[in-house]
Amino acid sequence: MTIEDSPSLGSDLEGRLRVALQRGSGHGLLLLGADEPGSTLPPVAAYWREFGARFVTALCGQPDGGAVAELADEEWERLVTAAPPMTGGEYLTVEVLRALWRDMEAAFRVELDGGDAQEFLKRRNPAWNLVGRVHFNLAENRKDPEAPFAFLATYTTRLSAQAKAQHVPLGQALSEYAGAANKARLLSLLMPVQRAAEKCEWLKEMVAGGEIYHPLRWTPTEALQLLRDVPQLESAGVVLRMPAVWRGKRPSRPSVTGQVGGKAPAGLGQDALLDFSMAVTLDGEALSEAEVAELLKKSDGLALVRGRWVEVDRAHLSKMIDRFSELERRASGVTLSEGMRLLSGAEPEENEDPEWASVVAGPWLAETLKGLRSPQGLAQVEPGELLQGSLRPYQQVGVRWLYLLAKLGLGACLADDMGLGKTIQVLSLLLVLKRQDGLRQKPSVLVVPASLVGNWASELERFAPSLKALVAHPSAPEFKGMGADNVRGADLVITTYGTVLRAPWLAEVGWRLAILDEAQAIKNPGSRQTQAVKKLKAVSRVAMTGTPVENRLGDLWSIFDFLNPGLLGTAKEFTRFAKLLASRASYGPLRELVRPYILRRLKTDKSVTSDLPDKTEMRAYCPLSRPQAALYEQAVQELRERLQSSDGIQRRGIVLAFLMRFKQICNHPSQWLGDNAWGEAESGKFARLREIAEVVAARQEKMLVFTQFREVTAPLEHFLASIFGRPGLVLHGETEVKKRKDLVRRFQEDESVGFFVLSLKAGGSGLNLTAASHVVHFDRWWNPAVENQATDRAFRIGQTKNVLVHKFVCRGTVEEKIDEMIEGKRRLSGELLEGGGEVLLTEMKDDELLAMVALDMNKALKEG
Repeated sequence: MTIEDSPSLGSDLEGRLRVALQRGSGHGLLLLGADEPGSTLPPVAAYWREFGARFVTALCGQPDGGAVAELADEEWERLVTAAPPMTGGEYLTVEVLRALWRDMEAAFRVELDGGDAQEFLKRRNPAWNLVGRVHFNLAENRKDPEAPFAFLATYTTRLSAQAKAQHVPLGQALSEYAGAANKARLLSLLMPVQRAAEKCEWLKEMVAGGEIYHPLRWTPTEALQLLRDVPQLESAGVVLRMPAVWRGKRPSRPSVTGQVGGKAPAGLGQDALLDFSMAVTLDGEALSEAEVAELLKKSDGLALVRGRWVEVDRAHLSKMIDRFSELERRASGVTLSEGMRLLSGAEPEENEDPEWASVVAGPWLAETLKGLRSPQGLAQVEPGELLQGSLRPYQQVGVRWLYLLAKLGLGACLADDMGLGKTIQVLSLLLVLKRQDGLRQKPSVLVVPASLVGNWASELERFAPSLKALVAHPSAPEFKGMGADNVRGADLVITTYGTVLRAPWLAEVGWRLAILDEAQAIKNPGSRQTQAVKKLKAVSRVAMTGTPVENRLGDLWSIFDFLNPGLLGTAKEFTRFAKLLASRASYGPLRELVRPYILRRLKTDKSVTSDLPDKTEMRAYCPLSRPQAALYEQAVQELRERLQSSDGIQRRGIVLAFLMRFKQICNHPSQWLGDNAWGEAESGKFARLREIAEVVAARQEKMLVFTQFREVTAPLEHFLASIFGRPGLVLHGETEVKKRKDLVRRFQEDESVGFFVLSLKAGGSGLNLTAASHVVHFDRWWNPAVENQATDRAFRIGQTKNVLVHKFVCRGTVEEKIDEMIEGKRRLSGELLEGGGEVLLTEMKDDELLAMVALDMNKALKEG
């Protein structure tokens, strides 16, 4: 829990909360729950205040200071789904809340420090009065037809040996606490009743007339007064006890129940039409038309129906019957989008009070949603021998889930953590569709950041070489003559976000799938790029992102407007809906609405972790900017000229110098030119680093960034600080030895430090940095032993997280060719190259060396 999640707390509360949180999350939650009832707080703070208040409420039920009882299982689940969007919200689980509950109990014991629990809570806020609890007891009395209810106010004096509250009529308190010595105790006992009387006129009259101290006969109208004021009574501290057959302290209500999706629809997508039927039910039993008509004739209030008391509100009942009857009479049915909103509670009109109306899924829709929400049970689909590799169990589940949504014509957001293999899952889906559709297969389009075109090309070649792929990008030789007609024979067309904007013919093709990688690129719905992408026509759509979009409402709407247009309404409608959820302090309906379309597995999931290697290495291919490409080509020409007039030791020195120059240019033009500019747009590696770092920052994880150049560490720190929103740490050869231990300690212990930039030699050994779950090799040492030693700063004894290693490689340059050579050597012999790639290159002949460093412009250039 961090205070940054809850802005606008006010300086006083923010100061007190910061002090409490420094002692631990339990102290902070206890402060919010005990000190702040009734305060107006922003949604995140209000959510945690409510959680803390539940603990204090449970504490009030333990006057002897015993262990605080935990909540019921269903209440834990409700608290998880009701959480508002917050940083790190994807980690919120029942287990996390249980742990925080235990933290609050531990904090309470520490703050109590052996003192009196009653006095402790009195000091925090008068609402937590534990001198005694007043109970209002309502019971049925069917032997009295004129006054069929009985009322009695009681209070608890102590807990019995069996920890049961001992109830005594409230009138007895007048004699028990008689005398001046007990006046304070009596006033304290009656304080909740006095507070409630200020809000409830009927109770005020009872107190004034002394009726509160005697048993009373009540009519249904009088009983209804108490029912309608339950929130005010409970907030004042009065405990209510209702007839045992009443669930949730209320009599049953007739409910208008709609069923949507009894049978499979004829069409596909969010506009597919589902059947809708309606019934009026009481405790799950359908009422006849005659019974419904009789209900509507009754006066508002409590009425006997089928031998039980029910609460009647003719306006509510008539309104919902008319609304659901209208849906039932539609000849075409309701759209899938509309049905999903009704089911989730996202239609405000139908869900003003879910006890008066509800919508349930029919057999077909219920089975479909079960598969989407729990895809482990879906039927197996296999890409077969077309996939050159194997899928881990959780990846097989992902393919089945993607296939079901693709078959239904619905959009899917694959939001697995970085490193869990989103790419191979999507490629497997394409192979499954190709196998099933055969010659009828439409091409699919993949839209990626320009820096990832090379990554996808490599993954296609590695895992799915049978897929015919075209690159629709100005750097591709065939792009100039490309159009809607000549891509229909392809299985997959790879393009970039910028190209979609500049090549309108992409919106003319009827695609099978429209796939977005790094889909957060369309989070801004007003940008021309986002609008162009949303014009793509496809049977179904897939968004890939490692960023938790479900915790940022603006991003969520824009991505779902691409995936399933209409599901979340228009931007204005969604804004109104979000405000309504905030006012109710529950985001459950929104989460239920989008949950079937989002598949998110975390590296912390036990079902995933057991199947993952402890360390996953992956190439992060980077393009060159045009300035980089020009400088690199110039360096190749100069090397060619210098080689003609050198030999021996002089030649070796020249080769080593130019290899260093190539590395510097691949990092950033400013490193070679020394102009101290370091603009992000000038380097493909900086662009790729941003894509990775944004995900790491959003996930509240930590990363190490290694470079062999000291002069790069400061620009990298400045660049990453702009992404993480706060400074990181830097360690290089000039860092004082006595400061290194403190830097390591801060990285390991300070949650606000998200990244650590280290020079490879200074930080490559002797440091324990297990707080990191990501390691980036910004530039390559060309000696795997050195790189592995640096990686092991995070991947070592004490590491409890899976480590993801990103090795940056510039496509079309000597970096890529050396990387392929090292990997080939490793596969052949299992041994590491001794001396590194630089030494290897100095021994090459001139033509071999020039071929090795030559620039492949088609691979290297990114979009200008």
